[in-house]
Amino acid sequence: MDFYLKDDFIKLGQLLKAVNLVENGADAKFEIQDGKVYVNGSVELQRGKKIVAGDVVKYNGKEVNIKKI
Repeated sequence: MDFYLKDDFIKLGQLLKAVNLVENGADAKFEIQDGKVYVNGSVELQRGKKIVAGDVVKYNGKEVNIKKI
C-alpha cells in the first residue's frame, strides 16, 4: 500500500497507526520493540524513527511505500 506524507516525515509509531496496522500507540511501541517492524529492509527498534518519502516499511506481511504528495 502507499502512504502519502503531508509533511516532510512521520514517526514510525504514528505511521503504523495511520495505516491501521496497529490499534494504538502502545501496540506500535511493543511491536517495534519486539523487532517486528522493518524499515528499508532492516529491523527498526525506534518508534520515533523519522520515516520520509522513499522509505519502505514492512510489518506483519504488509508493505507500506512512503511517498510525498
